[in-house]
Amino acid sequence: MPSTMTETIVHNAAKNRFELDVEGQTVFTEYRRANGVMTFYHTLTPPALRGRGLAAKVVQAALEYARAEGLKVIPLCWYVSGHIQSHPEFRDLLAT
Repeated sequence: MPSTMTETIVHNAAKNRFELDVEGQTVFTEYRRANGVMTFYHTLTPPALRGRGLAAKVVQAALEYARAEGLKVIPLCWYVSGHIQSHPEFRDLLAT
């Protein structure tokens, strides 16, 4: 099915999350930032939007942001952890 949406992922620093608005709903991943580390603790895709790879796009943008800012990552969220395991190019971001 063709999509007419514009996929713009926004870093909502006030809410400590990265967001993608689609069809009036929001896909997001939330984090805490302290001492040079972003700890991702929750990712949500509304049920009607699941299976479209939207959370992956949001998490990808969040990890690219962490890299650009020179931050390490702690993936407490199972989805972010799985994304990093599936994308070895982000494993160097993991805090030890």
